[in-house]
Amino acid sequence: MEASSKSTAMELTDMEANRRGPDTPGKGGTAGDDDEMTRMGKTQQFKRNMRPLAALSFASVLQATWEYLILSIDTGLEDGGLPGMFWSYIWTFIGFGLIIASLAEMASMAPTDGGQYHWVSEFCSARHQKFLSYTTGWMSTLAWQAGTASGPFLTGTLIQGLISVRNPDYTAPGWQGTLLVFSMVLVSYLFNVYASELMPILSNLLMLFHVLSWAVVLIMLWAMAPRRSAEAVFITDWKNIGGLPTMGLSVMVGQISAIYGCLSSDACAHMSEEIKDAGRNVPVAMYWGYFSNGIMAAIILVAYLFATPSVEDSLEDASGFPMLYAFKQMTSTAGVDGLTAIILLPVIFSNIMFNASTSRQTWAFARDEGLPFSGWISKIDTKRKIPVNAIGLSCLISCLLSLINIGSSTAFNAIISLNTAALMFTYIISISCVIYRKIWYPQTLPVPRWNLGRFGLIINIFGLAYCIFAMFWSFWPTELPVTPENFNWSVVIFGAVFFLSLVMYIFKGRQVYEGPVVEVKQH
Repeated sequence: MEASSKSTAMELTDMEANRRGPDTPGKGGTAGDDDEMTRMGKTQQFKRNMRPLAALSFASVLQATWEYLILSIDTGLEDGGLPGMFWSYIWTFIGFGLIIASLAEMASMAPTDGGQYHWVSEFCSARHQKFLSYTTGWMSTLAWQAGTASGPFLTGTLIQGLISVRNPDYTAPGWQGTLLVFSMVLVSYLFNVYASELMPILSNLLMLFHVLSWAVVLIMLWAMAPRRSAEAVFITDWKNIGGLPTMGLSVMVGQISAIYGCLSSDACAHMSEEIKDAGRNVPVAMYWGYFSNGIMAAIILVAYLFATPSVEDSLEDASGFPMLYAFKQMTSTAGVDGLTAIILLPVIFSNIMFNASTSRQTWAFARDEGLPFSGWISKIDTKRKIPVNAIGLSCLISCLLSLINIGSSTAFNAIISLNTAALMFTYIISISCVIYRKIWYPQTLPVPRWNLGRFGLIINIFGLAYCIFAMFWSFWPTELPVTPENFNWSVVIFGAVFFLSLVMYIFKGRQVYEGPVVEVKQH
C-alpha cells in the first residue's frame, strides 16, 4: 500500500509538472499558452517557435526606430526645422510610451494575433462590442497594410536616391520607384513563405546588426560631420518652409516624422500565437523593444541634427533624402554608399517582419469572419503552418498603394499619414474599452501576467489623450497651397475604408460577424 501511495503521488507530481512545464507536446508552447488559447476559444494553429530573446529582437528590428526616423525626417525638417524635429520627437516618444504600456497590458490579458479588434470585442460593453470590434478590425487591417506598404516604398525610393548620388543627372521617375517597391515586396513574400522558420534565428542576428549599425552611424556623425551649435539645434533654427500660417502649426504638422518612427510598436502582439509563453513575453518584448529603440533613436537624432549644416540645402538635395545630404558632408561617395547600405539592410528585413505581423493580423480578422473572402484569407498552409494567402494579399495591397507614387510626389507622406490615422483609431477604441472595463467592471478583466500596477488607469487615460492628438494632426497637409500633387490623400483613403466597413457591417457583418468575445470563456 505504501509503495502504491508513493507511486500514485509520483504520478500526480509528474502530471502537475507536465501541466506547468515549459513545453506542450507538438506545439512548442507552455501550459499557460494553452490555457489562454482555451479561454479565448481559439485553436493553436501555428508553431510557437519564438522564445523571449527572439520576440524582443523581432519587435526591435521591425520597429527600426532610429533607421526610419532619419530616413523619413524631411517633413519634420520642413515643418519645424532642427528644434521642431527634436522637441516633437521627445513628446512623441513619451506619448507613444503611454500607448505601448497600455497595449502591452492588454496583450498580456489576451495574447492573440487579432490584437486591437479582439481587445475591443472582449472589453467593450456587450451592446456595442460587435459593431466597434468590426470597425476596429477593418481599420487595424488598413493601418497594418499601409505600414507594410510604407517600408518597401521607403527602401525603393532610397535606392533611387543612391543612384542620384552616383549620377547627378538621374531624375528618379515615380514609375521606376514603384517598380523598385514591387521588387522589395517580392523579397518579403519569398522570405515569409519559403524561409519563415528562420525568423527567430534571423531576428536575433539582425538585432545585433541593428545595434552595430547604429553605433557606426553615430560615431561617423560625431567624429566626421560638420557641427552646428547647440543653440541652433535646440532653440533657434526653427523652419516653416511648408508655408503654414504659424510656426506652432508648422511644428504640429511636422511631427508626423517623429510619429512614423515610433509607429508599429505593437507588432509583437500580432505574432502572439507564435511566441512561447505569450502572456509574459509579448508585453515584455513590446515594452522594452519600444524603449530601447526610442532611446537609440533620440541619441542618433541629436547627432544627425548637429550634422545638418543647412536645413534648406538638405531638403533640396537631389537624392530626395536629407540623410544622404548629411552623409555627403562628411564622407566620399563610396562612404555614403556604405553608410546607407548598413541602414538599408535592417530596413529591408524590417519590411519582411512587418509583412509577417500584418499577415497574421489580417489572417486573425478573417478567422473571425471579419473580411470578405474570409475562408480563403484565413486558410493555413498545412505543411508550413503559415497563412500563405494572407501573406500574398498583404503583398498585393502594398503594390497597389505604391501606385500612388506614379502621380504624386508626396505619396510617402500620404501612406504614413494613413498608417498613423488608422492605427490611432484602433488605439483610441481599444484603450477606451479597457478604461471603461477598469472603471465599471474591473473584476471581469482577465488577470494579466504583466501589468501597469496602480497607475495603470492614469497611464491608459493619458495614452488615450495622446492617441486623439496624434490622429488629429495626421490628416493635415504638409505644405500650402494645397495642390493635387501635395494633397494628403490619407484622409480620402481612411474615409473610404471606414465607409466601406460601415457598408460591409450593414449588409454582411451583422449576419456573420459575432466578435471573438462569443468564444471567450469567462472564469
